[in-house]
Amino acid sequence: MTETKITAPTSSAATDAGQSNKYSDILSDFGGDVKTFYDPFDDFDPNYLKTMSMPELYDRVFAVNPPIIDGLLYSGVYLFVGAPKVGKSFLMAQLAYHVSTGTPMWNFEVKPATVLYLALEDDYARLQSRFYRMFGTDSADNLHFSTVANSVNGGLENQLRGFIEAHKDTKLIIIDTLQKVREENKETYSYANDYQIIARLKAFASAYGICLMLVHHTRKQQADDKFDMISGTNGLLGAADGAFVLHKEKRTANSAILEISGRDQQDQKLYLTRNQEKLTWELDRAETDLWKEPSEPLLEIISKKITPDCPTWQGTPTELVEFLGIDIQPNALSMKLNVNAGRLLQEYKISYSSRRTHKSKLISLELK
Repeated sequence: MTETKITAPTSSAATDAGQSNKYSDILSDFGGDVKTFYDPFDDFDPNYLKTMSMPELYDRVFAVNPPIIDGLLYSGVYLFVGAPKVGKSFLMAQLAYHVSTGTPMWNFEVKPATVLYLALEDDYARLQSRFYRMFGTDSADNLHFSTVANSVNGGLENQLRGFIEAHKDTKLIIIDTLQKVREENKETYSYANDYQIIARLKAFASAYGICLMLVHHTRKQQADDKFDMISGTNGLLGAADGAFVLHKEKRTANSAILEISGRDQQDQKLYLTRNQEKLTWELDRAETDLWKEPSEPLLEIISKKITPDCPTWQGTPTELVEFLGIDIQPNALSMKLNVNAGRLLQEYKISYSSRRTHKSKLISLELK
């Protein structure tokens, strides 16, 4: 008997489930719930190329983490880039505070979670002064700080793993700055080195379903595409899940532009103004409206059937077609549910699981 089940989001995206073996050793060390594709040929033919047919792909349920900030921030590794003294750390403070308290940030819905802020270029006195000026005495019990941390090669992952194991609801870790935790060697940074360090941190973030926000600097040379101003090689952005670039047209200006690009979200350009009293960044306008995924009629129908009065259901795909009262082939229904299981859980709080018995496939629906 095999079972495919989604009860809680655990991995960053469907594409991560087929992660290359290049980082399998890293993943195996984490102890996290890492989902991989097993093929029996692996046991005796190391040269066998793992593949998955389209029907097999559609027959699988991939768990997807809900956004940390809806439409703005997801699990994975992100770069947050800006020139020195442009206001990056103040924006990181806002991000940390809003996620830890679950209060909306600008026009974006925030999911409350534990946050670890590694302020490696600050001290605690400066952090105290900054947060008091920005948020007053409204503190958050699940926002934690540290001003020192090991490098990536010196045990950073073990430190982060220990924190996550002690704080199971951790969803955001901010490392300010990336340079403080990079490899301790004198080699010139290359594309391969840049890609490797982000890929290593990405493997860690994927294993635990968290977001790692890496604060970094821009280079001095200007570019039409602001993402080309990220200091270092293209390996940093190439391996990351996305990037935020904060820049000003004039250094003395009180306004800035935040450009966002990522795998799990649409590109955005947000126009911000600095509150001179609190030093917080306020949203003036967004260049484009957020795209919203169209509703799925099947999920709407299920949500009307799985209710507090009928919180669970179990049966075969054929029986589910009859239960829902819809005109669809049972195998097509199973595939639609496999593809939309994450949306069903996130939007309607209904978990879906499917397992094969010696007789048939058995589907379960449960209101969370």
